[in-house]
This record gives sequence, C-alpha cells and structure tokens, in this order.
Amino acid sequence: MFEVLKSKEKKRLVAAFANDSHTIGAISQAIDHGLIDATLVGDHETIAKVCQEENIDINKFQIVQEANESRAAEKAVALIREGKGNLLMKGLVSTDKYMRAILNKETGLMSPNAILSHVTVIETPNYPKLLTVGDVAIIPLPDLKQKIAITNYVIEVAHALEIENPKVALLAATEQMSAGMPACIDAAIISKMADRGQIKGGIVDGPLALDVCIDMESVQIKKFKSPVAGDADCIVFPNIESGNVFYKANTKLSGGELGAIVMGAKVPAVLSSRGDSEKTKLYSIALAALVAK
Repeated sequence: MFEVLKSKEKKRLVAAFANDSHTIGAISQAIDHGLIDATLVGDHETIAKVCQEENIDINKFQIVQEANESRAAEKAVALIREGKGNLLMKGLVSTDKYMRAILNKETGLMSPNAILSHVTVIETPNYPKLLTVGDVAIIPLPDLKQKIAITNYVIEVAHALEIENPKVALLAATEQMSAGMPACIDAAIISKMADRGQIKGGIVDGPLALDVCIDMESVQIKKFKSPVAGDADCIVFPNIESGNVFYKANTKLSGGELGAIVMGAKVPAVLSSRGDSEKTKLYSIALAALVAK
C-alpha cells in the first residue's frame, strides 16, 4: 500500500479529537512515509504534550483547536464538507459521537439512501494474499440490499489495492444450496446478479463455506467447481458474528495484521478501536488514503 500511495497525489487526513498517542503516532508515521498530509482537530495543549513525550515534531501537523470531543468530531466532518480533507479518522472520540457526526442529516457526510459498512483488509501468514472482508463491525444482520452494498464495497477496496478482477466469496455454512438457510438464498441471488452484470468489477460466487473459500485442498477433496473457490480475494459475511470472529481469530490466534475503514460516506473513514495498535491505525490510514477520491 505504501509504495502505491507514494506514486499518487497526496491526500489530506482530518482526525477527530486526535488527543491520544496512538492516533498521533500513527498519523506521524504516515506523514513520515509520505502517504498523507494531516489536520488534527483536538486540544492543542494535549496534542503538544503528547508530541513532546513521543518526540514527534508538532509542526508536521495542522492543528484545529477544539477541546470538546463531540464538537471536535463535528468540526472534523465540517472540514471534510468544506473540501479541506479527503479522508476522516477517529481519534479518542467515542464511536457513537464519531458516527453521530458522520450520520447527521444536515451537517454529516451521508448521501441519501447510502449504506455505511465496515471493510477490513487482513494480511495473515496462513494465506498467500490479502483478504478484503465485510462486514465485521457495523451491520449486525445485513439484509439482501445491504449485502449487495457490502459486495460492491469489498470490490471497490480490492480495486484500490490494484486487484483488477477480485474473486468474491459469499459466505454461508455450506457450499450446497439450501433453501432453509437465508445466507444461502441471499448468496445465490447476489451471485446470479453478478452473472447478469448487475454487480460489476469482480468474480462473485456463493454460497461458499469457509474451507472452500480459502483452501484449495478442501476444494479438490470435495470435487467442487467454482471460479472463486480456494482463491478468494474477498469474503462477504452473512452476519456480524461470523465476520467479527473471523477477523479476531486471524489477528489474535494467527498473528494477522489488518487495516479497516468505513465505506458509504462521502469519504472513507478510519474507525479503529481506541485500543488498536499504532500499526493497525497506520495500515488503516494507508487503506483509507488508497480508497479516497
């Protein structure tokens, strides 16, 4: 991601309530790598103290003073609306206040009928390429319309990663078509929509169980035929539980790394946990910068 970004026009990140060392440190690294320029909205005195403690040059940032976390989120969104930034990042502000600023019908960043969704890119030592997955954090039980939106978002992110024709797996508990499983029915509909050109930019197939999504040996044993099976670039989950468990299992048990962004607003938004590592936040910034227009 870093090499691709260095060849593109630099984007400006706006961070909402950037008062913590992880956020400031990740943004500082992103600037040092030549990936972005940055505006920090937060308390100047607190930011200066963090920079001094972490030995970071405060002059590399543009700082907009706002000591209240809700108003800092609103001010960060306002700067994006004014064309003074291309991507948004959550700092120490709570998720509900951050999302409230984005979703505000009058002053937020939503287009009519837009669907917000969380897209994660995972690098795991047990798979030979990046996996782009959704949704693991925002939509608890996506309906058909939302799954179509998630499918389009993972394709868009895969394109930003320079995967020209990503293979998208629509996950279910089985690769066999079962009318009693809503996940299978939705996957079959979306797969046929892609066949008919209603979803463009990737090869889409489902329902697929996880083993035949990512393990070619399982595909061969089952004598299963699919243009996606065993070689998926993207996975669309049927519910938040399956997605959340998958991404946490990869990071906590398999030593995976990840970057994550929110799609569906007028600009990509970094929505990492306040407890996420500096490295995760750096990767998320790079991902958002790649996707940003």
